[in-house]
Amino acid sequence: MQLDEKDKKLLLLLQENSKRTTKALASALNLSVTAVFERVKKLEKQKVIKQYVALVDKAKVNRGFIVLCHVKLVQHRKEYISYFEKEIVKFPEVMECFHVSGDYDYILKICVKDIQDYREFMVTKLTGLEHIASTQSSFTIKEVKGSTAVFVE
Repeated sequence: MQLDEKDKKLLLLLQENSKRTTKALASALNLSVTAVFERVKKLEKQKVIKQYVALVDKAKVNRGFIVLCHVKLVQHRKEYISYFEKEIVKFPEVMECFHVSGDYDYILKICVKDIQDYREFMVTKLTGLEHIASTQSSFTIKEVKGSTAVFVE
């Protein structure tokens, strides 16, 4: 999809704060309120804007322990991949899951209370899935950069 400069700027503004009013967006873009409203509706209709969400401070809801877990499947067979992907999305602790190249098949971003909570997740949920050959976990020390914004050129 081809985006003009106003669309790109609009997307940036919405990613910074999606609760901005149409009037505030219009002022920042030097457009009419109607033009901004129509642009937003067009971007939503074309699924450029997928959804609006609230970003929650993990520490304030007692979920500040972030783990990056590498998962290797027994074999890279279609049915194993399908099964894993169908099941992993059911776990609310898994914030993100990426199918990757390299030594492991998946990288999971897991958000839990503490290391005991992570152990419980591993023992009762993740290792209960079929076809997992191995896992390797890295515990985050500090989030250096955390962004949800997509850079649009």
